[in-house]
Amino acid sequence: MTDDNRPDPDEWRTYDEFAAGIDTYRLPNADLVGTELEVTLSDDTRLTLNFGHDSVEWTASGALTTNAATRDPYDAVAVRDGVFFVTIPFASRERESLSLVHSVHTHRALAVHSVIEDEEAEGTPRVRQRFWSGTTMGDASGIEPGPSRDLIGKRNLYRYSPEHLYEHVYVSSERYAWQCLEGVQRGHGDMDLSTVWKFDDGLYLFCFREFRIAVASVWLHDLGYQLMTTGVFLGLNGDGNSEHSRAGGHIYPLGSVAYPDAQPV
Repeated sequence: MTDDNRPDPDEWRTYDEFAAGIDTYRLPNADLVGTELEVTLSDDTRLTLNFGHDSVEWTASGALTTNAATRDPYDAVAVRDGVFFVTIPFASRERESLSLVHSVHTHRALAVHSVIEDEEAEGTPRVRQRFWSGTTMGDASGIEPGPSRDLIGKRNLYRYSPEHLYEHVYVSSERYAWQCLEGVQRGHGDMDLSTVWKFDDGLYLFCFREFRIAVASVWLHDLGYQLMTTGVFLGLNGDGNSEHSRAGGHIYPLGSVAYPDAQPV
């Protein structure tokens, strides 16, 4: 019996093709108008952000230094009470984006800087990412965000829209496997580089960097009661131009395995 919905295995979809509609079940945007945020990252990079209706004015020192106040669009989602997932898809810097997760209760933060490299390098994802923990104004409490092995062995389904259903298997601290069950990538799958950080109980940053196409993502998985994920992509579309996309949806855990002796990296 053949599957008429299965694409040609040699016809690998471009980033903009599979990303279309992948934010259908995303949590609603949050209004940060009038909010000022100061973030100090683990390498002493400092950011000051003043949010307007659809843009943010920001300055930074250290790894993200700006020569003057810069204005860019932003996207914000309240993933839990007082926990915000904020992304700045830079218009002021070509092929870059910055994602920030912060809690107004614990004053903890983390940051992910994604950059599309100018040239391809064989065996290396085209999009690179850097990660920092951080703090906001006030006395920090709770755990400091950092790398986590908690997802190793877990197997989940992710439903982003009626047309987007993906399976993830987290195989190590450096890689995850995925396959598309419904959507334009149906029948396609791969094993790509990934990074997982724990932000709070049941709340995990998950990022991947693909080998076959120039795309990377930043997700915040809520594996607590809510079982929702909120994310963004940065990649090159079919025309070779950089593009930012929002994403999000429901998480359906399928199970997990535990390794009895030798452990994955």
